[in-house]
Amino acid sequence: MSAVQTIQRALENVILDPKNADWLAVLKAARNGAVYGAKVRFPHALVMILLFRSGTVREKISLILHATKTHATNLAKYATIYKLMMLLLKNIGDEPGKEGVWDTFFAGLTGGYLVFGRRNSRGHTSSVSKQIVIFVFARVVLSAAKLSVQPGAGIIKNPDLTKRISHNAWPVFAALSWASVMWLFRWYPETVQSGLRSSMDYIYVQSDHWDSLRNFIVYNK
Repeated sequence: MSAVQTIQRALENVILDPKNADWLAVLKAARNGAVYGAKVRFPHALVMILLFRSGTVREKISLILHATKTHATNLAKYATIYKLMMLLLKNIGDEPGKEGVWDTFFAGLTGGYLVFGRRNSRGHTSSVSKQIVIFVFARVVLSAAKLSVQPGAGIIKNPDLTKRISHNAWPVFAALSWASVMWLFRWYPETVQSGLRSSMDYIYVQSDHWDSLRNFIVYNK
């Protein structure tokens, strides 16, 4: 057996030992957070920055890599803190070794504050962190809306009424969301997230201006 195979076998013995599972899960969560963050952010930043940001190619590449690194790092940090907090809470609760009902809430609260709630030395929160939090918040609102009409958990106990509300809720939600963002973009554009504002400006404002067939069809004036 070669030295490489010996090391590989020893490492596999460590990672497959049930006694190490909790701590290794922290490392795996950090790894998965970093990989997922990079996979999601890179193509998004590539498209948005190339299309809507001005500057040299080198500056754009730097922005793309910075956004990707920030997203990957934030998710890795959050996953690490969350998993560590879950381990801590599980072992200091009323029944050590057993997960409490609110452990996930407090672990998420800690990670959210330490990773996404902090500001930099200039008192600013990064745009990437804001986008992640807004994304999560939107999903929380949708989940809360669904939960509120579940007969067993929500405020509406009638199954027939639940079905009617569920059937009609999405069209109303979609319409109000678009109505609100268009109104905000028209009268208070500075309040709209920068990436969304740039894309809306491209579609709804720049479409009002052209002076030739070329910049009417091929690109904006």
